[in-house]
Amino acid sequence: MKRDLTIALDAMGGDNAPGIVIRGAELARVRYPDAKFLLFGDQMQLNPLLKSKPELASVSSVRHTADFVSGDEKPTVALRKGRKSSMQLAVNAIRDGEAQCIVSAGNTGALMAISKVTLRMLPGINRPAICALCPTEIGDSAMLDLGANIECDPDNLLQFGVLGAAYVRTVLGIEKPTVGLLNVGEEEVKGGDVVKKAAILLREPNLPFDFKGFVEGDDIGKGTVNVFVVDGFTGNLMLKSIEGTVKLYTEYLRWAFGSTLFSKVAGFLAKGAFKRLKARIDPRSYNGATFLGLNGIVVKSHGSADGFGFANAVGVGADMVKNGLNKIITKEIASYTEQRSKMSEAAKTDVL
Repeated sequence: MKRDLTIALDAMGGDNAPGIVIRGAELARVRYPDAKFLLFGDQMQLNPLLKSKPELASVSSVRHTADFVSGDEKPTVALRKGRKSSMQLAVNAIRDGEAQCIVSAGNTGALMAISKVTLRMLPGINRPAICALCPTEIGDSAMLDLGANIECDPDNLLQFGVLGAAYVRTVLGIEKPTVGLLNVGEEEVKGGDVVKKAAILLREPNLPFDFKGFVEGDDIGKGTVNVFVVDGFTGNLMLKSIEGTVKLYTEYLRWAFGSTLFSKVAGFLAKGAFKRLKARIDPRSYNGATFLGLNGIVVKSHGSADGFGFANAVGVGADMVKNGLNKIITKEIASYTEQRSKMSEAAKTDVL
């Protein structure tokens, strides 16, 4: 049975909205021809853009609002004053069953706050986590949390493991994902109390993944595990460090192959190889972080994304809807909770 796919778009979110939102939807429709779009934003800007794209216009509906959440607006302000904003109305469409997911390139903090208050959490999940894919030597791996939770307890990290494993199983098709807990070393004696206690929980039987223990920062590039679990503070630092390193080495390459006539010729001859390298590490291909754990699919596009990058973010949401990600998460959390309850009852019985 074909699953309905209606995607709500915050058409006013991002540095280059609404143009890149329309372009992204147009590109995404090639990959998902059955997709329909609800566009929330200023119809005076959206209608002329859609008029030039009749095929996209035929599967799109514009919901007018002149309000939008600015990039520097505080989450509390967005919650209080942005009830008619394009972001809030797009999230409402998920709550009201009009759409199956939302994609926004707007203010991350505001989107998280609005989504959490409007959609609530899935049963058994305490906090949402920001998750995204990153390139490695052997493929792609997921990392979470990337900034939603600055401080975490062991149960939070355990839940991140379950969320990340479900995400990888859904998006990458890996049946039994491997999970690693990011730490300052692989030895069990290293790290603070939170990661040590989290490791004990992650080793419990009947969890839907293969826990590989502690992993270090350089394991991310190696792709040692399919899912890297980390608190939001460290995860956000890692993400920004990776992005900065990619930009740095891109500039180094440009300088190295443009500094002399000989290097320019060498660069021209290696043009094909550089094109393949660019495609492999192109951040636009990895655009689209998802807020896992919410009672609805919410995808955050980078604020400076172009149409190609935004289309990839739409694809992340579409894949999660089509593969029933939240149903998988709910089932696995419920199964783990039941197993943990049985183990607790058995331990009480043994004591008596």
